[in-house]
Parts: sequence; C-alpha cells; structure tokens
Amino acid sequence: MNQSSQVEQPELIRGVGLAGATTLNMIDMIGVGPFITIPLIVSAVGGPQAMLGWILGAVLALCDGLVWAELGAAMPGAGGSYRYLKEIYGPRTLGRLLSFLFIWQLSFSAPLSVASGCIGLSHYAGYLWPGLDRTLMEHTLHVGLPVLGALEARVVLTPGTFVAIATCGLVVFLLYRRITAIGKLSELLWVGVALTVAWIIVAGLTHFSAARAFDFPPGAFRPSNAFFTGMGAAMLIATYDYWGYYNVCFLGAEIKDPGRTIPRALLLSIFIVAIIYIVMNVAVLGVIPWRELVGHSDQQSNYVISLFMQRIYGSWAGRAVTGLIMWTAFASVFSLLLGYSRVPYAAALDGNYFRVFARVHPQHRFPTVSLLALGGVAMLFCLLRLSDVIAALVVIRILLQFIVQAVGLMVLRKRQPDMPRPFRMWLYPLPALLAIAGFIFILVARKNFLREIRYAVVILVLGLAIYFVRSWRRGEWPFAAHPAGVEAAG
Repeated sequence: MNQSSQVEQPELIRGVGLAGATTLNMIDMIGVGPFITIPLIVSAVGGPQAMLGWILGAVLALCDGLVWAELGAAMPGAGGSYRYLKEIYGPRTLGRLLSFLFIWQLSFSAPLSVASGCIGLSHYAGYLWPGLDRTLMEHTLHVGLPVLGALEARVVLTPGTFVAIATCGLVVFLLYRRITAIGKLSELLWVGVALTVAWIIVAGLTHFSAARAFDFPPGAFRPSNAFFTGMGAAMLIATYDYWGYYNVCFLGAEIKDPGRTIPRALLLSIFIVAIIYIVMNVAVLGVIPWRELVGHSDQQSNYVISLFMQRIYGSWAGRAVTGLIMWTAFASVFSLLLGYSRVPYAAALDGNYFRVFARVHPQHRFPTVSLLALGGVAMLFCLLRLSDVIAALVVIRILLQFIVQAVGLMVLRKRQPDMPRPFRMWLYPLPALLAIAGFIFILVARKNFLREIRYAVVILVLGLAIYFVRSWRRGEWPFAAHPAGVEAAG
C-alpha cells in the first residue's frame, strides 16, 4: 500500500480548496434522499416529532464526521476507508483483510445506493404517469439459513420498475466515456439540484402553517418502546440522507492543505446540509398535514414534494418540481456510480480485489468492468422496495465499515501515538464512542431489525470465505510464512 501510494500520489494535483471541497461534499450529500424519505421518516415515528430523528441524525453525522476528519487529515491520500482500515489494522495482516471486506461490502452497498436513487426517480415519474404505480407482481423470497434463520427479500414489479432499471442503464451508458466529458455533465446536473432545493424551501416557508407543522399526536415524546423503535427507524433514514459528508476523504490526494481543509469541509458541509434538511422538512409539514403521509395513500408517499407544490401553486408546479426532482435523482445516481466505480478498480490495482476489476477502456481509460458490474447489480436491486433498499444499505455499511472505522481511530491512537495529526478529534474519545453507540442503536432499535443484519452477516461470511481461499492459494496473510511478502502479492 505505502509503495503504491508513493507512486500514484505525485500524479494527482492538489487543486481543490476549502470552497470546492465543501461544495463537492454537499453535492454528494444532497441527492434524491430528502425528497423520497419524508413519508418514510414521518411514518416511522408517527408524527412531526420525526424532526427529532433529523436532529439526532445530524448529531450522529457530526460525531462520525470527527472520526473521518482526524483520519482524513492524518492520511490525506486517495482511497478513504480502504486506506484507513489497511493502515490502522496493519497493511500486511488484519488491515489487508478488513480493507478487502470494505471493498467486498461496497460491491453490494454501492449498487443499493444507486438503486435507491433509480427507484426514487421512478416513484416521482409516477406523478406524471400514474400507471407506473400499478403492481404487476409481488413476491417474497425466503432462503432458510442455519443459525441465522430465514433470509427474506420482497420483490415488487411495476411499470415504474422498468423506468428505474432503464435509468440505471442510461447512467452506465453516459459514464462509459472519457472523464473530461463527464466533468462538464456533472456541473450541469448540479444546477438542477440547487434550483430544486431552493424552490421547495422558499415555497414552504412562504406558505407555512406552524399549527400544521407542529401538530404532535398525544404522547409524541413519551419514552416508550414504540418511541425508541420509531426513533431508531427514523435515525436509520436520516443517516441514509446525511451520508456523503465523508466524500472529501476519498479525494484526499487532490485537496489543498488537507490537514486543515478536510476537517473544515467535513464539518461545514454537515452543518449546512443539516440546516437545509431540517428547514425543508419542516416547511413540507407546514403545508401537508403529517397524517396524510402516514399510510393513507401510497401515491402520496411516492411523490410527496409534487403534491406539496401542487397544493401551493397548482398542477403546473407539481409537474415542474417533479421534473426537477427526477433531474436531481438522475444527478445523484450519476455522481454515485461515477465515484463508486473507481473504488473496486483501485483495490484491484493494489492486488487486494479481483484482478478483473483493474481493467480499463483502451481508449478512454476508465474502469470498464467495475462500472458495468456495479451498474448491473444496481439494476437487479431496482426490483426491491425503496424502504428495504435503504435499510439494507445502511445496516451493511454500519456493520462492515463505520463501526470498524470508529473503533479503528482509537486503535490508531494507541498503536501510533506519535503519528502526525493535523486535526485531532474534539473531546476525544467521546465523539467516537457516541458514533459507535448511535450506530448500534440504529441497528437494534427497529422492528424486525434482524432482517437486514442477516444480509450483512451473509455478506461478511462470504467475504471471509473468498478472502481466505484467495490468501491460501497465494500464500498471503494469514497463511504466509513471512507477512512482509504480502505487499508484493497480487
């Protein structure tokens, strides 16, 4: 790892300053999430007290953001978590396994993330073409597993499903070209994102009813089992929407003065996006009564912002904002698949993932196999329900990446106390411990929480089996006679 980093990093230009790094983070954070999850988070809690989930989600993002800030400032190279896990736990021993497992889980969680955007786009398309919501087929798949129990997946096929799959295919087609052309397209897509968010906030605040927004049901904040399970589900959804604050860490080798810029960009983007999300959601609830979002109409839950604008300005506004949100969803999917497709490719170059993922286009020089593989899996995940996709994505990432990384920060402090740290976590180790506690709360404080945990365990077991078989065949750790020889493998 160290040797490859020394070779690659001089080729990258540190040309991204604080403003650019913060903007890139916010672009990654403000995707389609807040437009498709408002009904989910309100239904999870059963009222406008769902705003507490957004606030707690922001606190959790801040605590975990401090973990990323210290690691990103201390190791400002390309790779993000892949690099951190490898260095923290030993690049030639356990760190090699954990970094492999990070890429392995990304091969599932990245397509889930992409699929969520495609499904969200198809839901909003249902506002323009109501026939897209019609259920053609619905079936729950069951696979019995020893010890773990039944593994379930609910497959739903609608005309909108084909829209979601086609969206993913179009994104793959557009990304199948030279990166310079992609950069210009990304800038164009972001304009639509900014316009959409601004219009929704202004419209909501100028037609706001406090009585409607804060119409709490009886006992809304009474501590009970229902309150805590609802808050766990709400925080899971909020976590999904806030994710992306760490994007700057994956671009560490291209950031100016990374020791100062990375932590500032992280914290600024979390603070600004948290304000945008909370204001936007309160504004929506100030126009549409929360009871209309809880189980009365599947159509309303699919395109709540369209109905929000229709109620304020008329059907023309509903159609216009639907087009903007579909644009935003497309921009989100485009950005996600672009970034994710480079991660398995980088690991394959490092000799720590399947060699085929290192293939690049002979003319345009982009990772073809990585792009096509992630895009193809995302198309399959478009057959799942949106709520199931989000839950599986968050649980897999928490178990196989975020908790391991937060623990790793404390491990690194003990193993390498003299390591240069341009930024040190505030109130260490409290934010790291709070992040771990928050993630564990999200994992267990939900109804049927074992369902997604089973997915994560199956992915973990398969990943371990693949890693150990490959390591045994190659004579790498833990089967190598001399671990020092591992770096040259692959």
